[in-house]
Amino acid sequence: MAAQRIVIGIDSSTQSTKALAVDAESGAVLGTGRAAHEVTTGEGRESDPAQWWRALTEAVAATGHAERAEAVAVGGQQHGLVTLDARGTPVRPALLWNDVRSAPQAAALRERWGAAEWVRRVGSVPGAALTVAKWAWLRENEPHRAEATTAVRLPHDYLTERLTGTAATDRGDVSGTGWWTPEGYDREILDLVGLDEAMLPTVLGPGRAAGTVRSGLPLREGALVAAGTGDNMAAALGLGLRPGQPALSLGTSGTVYAVTRGRPQDPSGTVSGFADALGNWLPLACTLNCTLAVDRIAALLGRDREEVEPGGGAVVLPYLDGERTPDLPYSAGLFTGLRHDTTAGQLLQAAYDGAAYSLLAALDDVLAGSGEEGAELPLLLIGGGARGTAWQHTVRRLSGRAVRIPEAQELVALGAAAQAAALLTDEQPDEVARRWRTAEGPLHAPLPRDTETLERIAGTLERAGALVDPPGGRAT
Repeated sequence: MAAQRIVIGIDSSTQSTKALAVDAESGAVLGTGRAAHEVTTGEGRESDPAQWWRALTEAVAATGHAERAEAVAVGGQQHGLVTLDARGTPVRPALLWNDVRSAPQAAALRERWGAAEWVRRVGSVPGAALTVAKWAWLRENEPHRAEATTAVRLPHDYLTERLTGTAATDRGDVSGTGWWTPEGYDREILDLVGLDEAMLPTVLGPGRAAGTVRSGLPLREGALVAAGTGDNMAAALGLGLRPGQPALSLGTSGTVYAVTRGRPQDPSGTVSGFADALGNWLPLACTLNCTLAVDRIAALLGRDREEVEPGGGAVVLPYLDGERTPDLPYSAGLFTGLRHDTTAGQLLQAAYDGAAYSLLAALDDVLAGSGEEGAELPLLLIGGGARGTAWQHTVRRLSGRAVRIPEAQELVALGAAAQAAALLTDEQPDEVARRWRTAEGPLHAPLPRDTETLERIAGTLERAGALVDPPGGRAT
């Protein structure tokens, strides 16, 4: 019998790091580890990258298989701006994806060239989330820290470099920066925001290793380290997505995406034209407010998150952290349409509806123009919210689609594990995941599409833009 080959996949997310030790042949999870992160909230959303590294080492050690792993990969939260000095020490806490202070810089970048030109170059219209806007914010607001920066990394780049000593990234994660094109870094954009290409990591091709594990770490020295990727790209690998299969992730943020063969281009800015971690594309729409926002509203109402009730005409826009889709970075939450007979359970259901609306409205745009319509395929529902009955029912009712709930959990870490395993087996990572059968799970039949609620939310958004995202950036 052949010796068991073990790989470790790591998910460095906003709130914590998760690590899975996985049998490369069967996909069986042999051990798990988890360590929390701290996010500083005030004017923005920041984290100290050093704590990501501490969490990674703790989570990997907790799997119980660190010394046996032959390969490892990191999936990390997208867009975060990590700035390092000449010693490799963070100059300041990282600006996270959901830090919207860079909205004015994003607007200035859009005005400079126009949405269509940005989409032609980098696939996405600059918003506050994109790294290019965050770097522009740093140069304008903390020029001394920008001057002290000699290297710029994404979160997964930073961790991969600490594992290997090599400055490397992949096409999936780097496609969310706003300065990468399919031909490489866009030097005109780098000049526009005052960033030297020498400060950026090398972009590795699909299937390339970033290096090997250095000595003195809680992993086997010399183990292969895959290029890693962004969290959404890793989740797509973890599901083994084929082109045209849509997935909806319900977590701190909400995302809807699909692998497509054609390069997406959406000048409206609703869909970001990301690359995947292989040779295809991953058009994606993302909202800032998803499960945490709904849970917060449930707490304010004194309800359990599952205590929803049907009926009523209320609309809740749960934009508690500003919003990315629609592009309302300064927005606050909004409750409207209340009556004497409106119940707390109906308001909670309206919060679910408001959180899901933008994702499902973007679903057709995600698939449009790629030849991958996916109309007959069930929507794969993943993330922490996917296990909740209220979330499942809301998505089925507002989408009119069948929904499948994959039984596999920690799909970002599983996708990273599949990427690591592919280095050992000479397969594509998505082929590895399909062999592991990660997307299997119960299938829920579609419900009639609730067009009345969808139209009510759409009408509220048209009327309420100035209220939830007022001029001057101060929500009323």
